[in-house]
Amino acid sequence: MSYFDAASSAPLHPVARQALHAALDEGWADPARLYREGRRARLLLDAAREAAAEAIGCRPDELTFTTSGTRAVHTGIAGALAGRHRVGHHLIVSAVEHSSVLHSAESHRRTGGTVSEVPVLRTGAVSPDAYADALRPDTALACLQSANHEVGTRQPVAAVAEACREAGVPLLVDAAQSLAWGPVEGGWSLLTGSAHKWGGPAGVGLLAVRKGVRYAAQGPADERESGRAPGFENIPAVVAAAASLRAVRAEADAESVRLRELTDRIRARVPELVPDVEVVGDPVTRLPHLLTFSCLYVDGETLLHELDREGFSVSSGSSCTSSTLTPSHVLKAMGVLSEGNVRVSLPLGTPAEEVDRFLAVLPRTVAAVREKLGAPATGAVAVSPTGAPDALVVDALGKRCPIPVIELAKVITQVPLGGTVRVLSDDEAARLDIPAWCEMRGQEYAGEEPAPRGTAYLVRRVTL
Repeated sequence: MSYFDAASSAPLHPVARQALHAALDEGWADPARLYREGRRARLLLDAAREAAAEAIGCRPDELTFTTSGTRAVHTGIAGALAGRHRVGHHLIVSAVEHSSVLHSAESHRRTGGTVSEVPVLRTGAVSPDAYADALRPDTALACLQSANHEVGTRQPVAAVAEACREAGVPLLVDAAQSLAWGPVEGGWSLLTGSAHKWGGPAGVGLLAVRKGVRYAAQGPADERESGRAPGFENIPAVVAAAASLRAVRAEADAESVRLRELTDRIRARVPELVPDVEVVGDPVTRLPHLLTFSCLYVDGETLLHELDREGFSVSSGSSCTSSTLTPSHVLKAMGVLSEGNVRVSLPLGTPAEEVDRFLAVLPRTVAAVREKLGAPATGAVAVSPTGAPDALVVDALGKRCPIPVIELAKVITQVPLGGTVRVLSDDEAARLDIPAWCEMRGQEYAGEEPAPRGTAYLVRRVTL
């Protein structure tokens, strides 16, 4: 089985396993106690904090261990907003932040705060100027990920941090996806991470708060972890997290080059091997191990199941794989195709032979899924019949992705050049995928109109 979903959770690093086993015997006591076992536990905890702080680029006394990366985000945002409540209640996030950040933003909005979402370019990156324009006199906190968890695009953290510094606003950086590859550049104020993203054990998060940042811990007070993370420290897991972070950093330079070559190979070969594919995200300014592509006329859930049967574990941001049946907020913000979305994120040590096997399996797997769905043949040039109507209506109400787009593709050649197809759909993904299809197929998207049920999407035929 080839595990290609390291962005969700990386396999436990061998160093993490060794450190965990050793710390289970040495780090079980209460580190707040003064007897021998407590002192031994405290030494382990302090050493882990120093190692993790060095990797992050902060002081040990600025670093708190939490019970998860999500908890680190929630704690960091809540504490920073509370610490600056006299300045105002305005929070800035990007449109492609991790759900933990967006959930915190929604909670802040429900309690009376205001939130601004900075849009992103089609690559998934924010514009530093757009971010700077969102800053206001009442802005209490700004948040920006270091790299996107779905498409791998790196964000201009240093430039945004400088704009925030000039405005006197602290910047919280969610660095969960990038910490394995190096420290975050720029003058950030708060930073969060998650150990299972770099091969550490699950259940360990990091929250760094720079000295001088106004911060007020929320919730009942606790004497542990500077009052920012209540509860007894899981010292064995913390030790394993710090040890694995140091270990992956030692491999990072060499593995970054090697894995980027492999992901570049996938980025180049997939569009050559599979018709009607859009590779999304920044092709250069991105994480070395992660890439995402979307396939027209493909049910994302079915494609993932079929790839699993072939021995590949990948993930997707497609609406077809979501319990809410809505497209990924990241793909939606980027304005790219969400159908048949596949995210490939290679763990450290992935052999090149596994990537070659993936490239051999993918074309026939996509073709089989398309055939099952009755997708139109690709590459054929069709001419509209004589006397064809100038307009057609496709009723795709009640049908989920990618059926509305498949039905559109089947009938577009039945109208003459300049003719229109009106697609009726109540699937939220259609708002994203029909314009994306038009761009990929050279047709004109003419906008949307309200309909008695759902929405009508207008497509004008401008090419054969």
